[in-house]
Amino acid sequence: MDIIQELYGIILGRREKSVQGSYTSYLFEQGEDKILKKVGEEAAEVIIAAKNGCGAALTGEVADLTYHLLVLLAWHGISPSDVLAELAARRNENPGDRA
Repeated sequence: MDIIQELYGIILGRREKSVQGSYTSYLFEQGEDKILKKVGEEAAEVIIAAKNGCGAALTGEVADLTYHLLVLLAWHGISPSDVLAELAARRNENPGDRA
């Protein structure tokens, strides 16, 4: 999970200080509607890749979706560790539930 934290740190840096030519900076400049649009597009691409049964394409699309979700979290000031804590809390609420 270190890569998630590292990527999230870069995303936060782009949120705080725009870098010319940075796609992440562009997303923040465009605002939440653009970020949400990209999350939706990437989610649809994940579904298509899964339905097509192509593991390599699915891996790439999940990576794209994960990145855009991290941008959305940063937009709202939520960290990946907040999400992990929520998952852990849910796991503790349902200890017999094996994923």
